[in-house]
Amino acid sequence: MRLAEAEAWLEGLINLERSPDLRHARLSLAPVQAMLARIGDPQRGLRVVHVAGSKGKGSTALLCEALLRAAGVSTGTFTSPHLERWTERFRIDGREVPGDALAAAVTALRPHADALREGPEPPSFFDVTTAAAFRLFAEAGVDVAIVEVGLGGRLDSTNVAEPAVCCITSIELEHTDKLGDTLAAIAGEKAGIAKPGVPLVCGALPPEALAVAEARARALGCPLAVLGREIRFELLEEGIEGSRFRFGEDAFEAELALAAPGRHQAANAALALACTRRLGRLDDRTLRDAAGRAFARVELPGRVEIFARAPWIVVDGAHTAASARALAATLRRLPRRRSHLVLSVSAGKDLAAICQALAPEADVVTVTRAEAVRSLDPKLVADAVRAAAGRAEVRVVPNPHLALRAAREALGADDLLCAAGSFYLAGIARRVLRERAPESRTPGPAPRV
Repeated sequence: MRLAEAEAWLEGLINLERSPDLRHARLSLAPVQAMLARIGDPQRGLRVVHVAGSKGKGSTALLCEALLRAAGVSTGTFTSPHLERWTERFRIDGREVPGDALAAAVTALRPHADALREGPEPPSFFDVTTAAAFRLFAEAGVDVAIVEVGLGGRLDSTNVAEPAVCCITSIELEHTDKLGDTLAAIAGEKAGIAKPGVPLVCGALPPEALAVAEARARALGCPLAVLGREIRFELLEEGIEGSRFRFGEDAFEAELALAAPGRHQAANAALALACTRRLGRLDDRTLRDAAGRAFARVELPGRVEIFARAPWIVVDGAHTAASARALAATLRRLPRRRSHLVLSVSAGKDLAAICQALAPEADVVTVTRAEAVRSLDPKLVADAVRAAAGRAEVRVVPNPHLALRAAREALGADDLLCAAGSFYLAGIARRVLRERAPESRTPGPAPRV
């Protein structure tokens, strides 16, 4: 099977799951467990950092990867969704797996998936990609696998992992149709990744959510560390090129530069450092030195990714209320005459809150539809934009390629263009804006979030 054929088959699994006649509802992890058992349970030999959260989990996974790689530790990293290429989801030692390697993994899994689809609990698309990741990492013999949860945690396909460290980066209202409509309910789903006795690292969670995580940790005997409590964190400097922060816990102290803007990314870096410290593979001196090197040069594609500076062209996958607010705070630091926002929002997201955060930063908002099924109707999004920002001119251009090109062509030298609202749009924007972006830097490999 060639990569194109493997991609087409995976796309077919996604389309099948969208069918209203689908007989399978995810009520257990049995399907992915059955598939993994058929291929020898490759996940059982892996030392895993398991990362969940409403936002920041993909960035935290990549920051863990960068830190471990700087220390010479072999890594496998599984993130989702991808921005441009399927291979972005599967990284070994900091690089996307080759297309033929992914095609071989999918080829090996396909007969098992097809056989299980004849039974009462057929595997899902994400079951298959999760199994592919574990197979690839086991074959490569990586020292540490960094695995990002796809959705929720308790019933996510990745929760078959046997982790050495678990992490919950953040919790906010999202996917309420699947995870629950309160912070406590969502926290219960995400805290479902915790395992008996395994260290649990948490970001600065809302009190209602933190109480759930604490109860779960007590019940399972998990050593718990929370950012801002057991994990000391102080943002020292913040700018468009990055930030400096101070990290500390126990006798460990470090002051670090991060080549990614935003307080939220500095917090993610602190979580990555705390997770890596709990793996026990590196002494504190080695870990401090590796963090200094890794964070100073890390690249986080699709996260306040700057393609040009005159005019400013920025791509960000912000798709929750908190990530939209963080992006807005960063954009306010950029000097410009006029701002143009290209926006697409996926179903299940807090549309009003995203628009309230981003729309007031723009003079012109072009609403588009990045993904035909998963993205909201642009007219619905446009109404939310108008309600959030009365001064902005609102346009609807359903085709995202046309929307991005038109917005770019209208830019003056002192203007700003930002594409945001979903990782689907971020992936398209990276392709379109790369076509002709003045003073652009060449983006690195693009995983996720």
